[in-house]
Amino acid sequence: MADEPLVLGIETSCDETGVGIVRGTTLLADAVASSVDEHARFGGVVPEVASRAHLEAMVPTIDRALKDAGVSARDLDGVAVTAGPGLAGALLVGVSAAKAYAYALGKPLYGVNHLASHICVDQLEHGPLPEPTMALLVSGGHSSLLLSGDITSDVRPLGATIDDAAGEAFDKIARVLDLGFPGGPVIDRYAREGDPDAIAFPRGLTGPRDPAYDFSFSGLKTAVARWIEAKRAAGEEVPVRDVAASFQEAVVDVLTRKAVRACKDEGVDHLMIGGGVAANSRLRALAQTRCEAAGIRLRVPRPKLCTDNGAMVAALGAEMVARNRPASGWDLSADSSLPVTDPHVPGNGNGHDHGNSHGRGHGHGHSHDHVHETAKENLYS
Repeated sequence: MADEPLVLGIETSCDETGVGIVRGTTLLADAVASSVDEHARFGGVVPEVASRAHLEAMVPTIDRALKDAGVSARDLDGVAVTAGPGLAGALLVGVSAAKAYAYALGKPLYGVNHLASHICVDQLEHGPLPEPTMALLVSGGHSSLLLSGDITSDVRPLGATIDDAAGEAFDKIARVLDLGFPGGPVIDRYAREGDPDAIAFPRGLTGPRDPAYDFSFSGLKTAVARWIEAKRAAGEEVPVRDVAASFQEAVVDVLTRKAVRACKDEGVDHLMIGGGVAANSRLRALAQTRCEAAGIRLRVPRPKLCTDNGAMVAALGAEMVARNRPASGWDLSADSSLPVTDPHVPGNGNGHDHGNSHGRGHGHGHSHDHVHETAKENLYS
């Protein structure tokens, strides 16, 4: 236990300031400061508002995570941060903070991929990831099928959304139904009291000539909105619960059908589901049913670990340290469109020395003599 890397992770890709602390595959702290209420009146995330909220929440959230974990910043073996994809301004706040902490502490810095982090977080709940891992990631910005041979260096996209992501469709339909923002949780709640077979909404990209693993929810979103508009134009009451249940069923039907198909086609006997929409109760239930029928093992983290959080970033950072992956350079920058094929952003030899020296004797191979010792003592004495 003492030889496992202790890593702090910072996540600021969207509207939540997440700070997690992980030792190996053990979660020690998961502190989150959400700005969702500040965006609700706009019906969606406002990038400038999110960036300002991250600035205000960063230091208090890091302090809270360190306190919750019962560790000192000086004990850390590395600092990991989401370098992309995400909102550019929001990402810059996190990257800047991570660079400042890593430099002041003399610790290695790891800029990691948001999507790869969503996969890696499952290690905190279900142990080491099988290799390869099939992952279905569904959130407000992403709907992707990914195959990972090594979460630190090998992530291959099999399919992705060609228009709206699943979470985005949830938000838009909730807005049409006047249910508020964010849409995922409220539609899930209403759908539990509705009939999923009440309305036959379309299933996008499920024809014999359509891409096997890509997703499209734009047509579904339009069909649901027009159905609601027609009801209102006719002066009829909109059966909100049935609409929510039927829409949700159309989304999760496509997601689970394609994910199970990918597992079969690639010969993978398990499926990991992550991202904010993975907290949806119907998605989890249908995935379980279909995976059991196909002889596939399902791995889904608890809902709190599915949404954006610092724990997932720390988990991937700890894996980077454990596998002795190269740290990022001090010129690390945010990349709002960082491809999932880049699980992390390595350095270019501009300051991180990967010799055999390690500050805490863990043997992970990081030396940071370039950081002024006096500065560290002044900041973290």
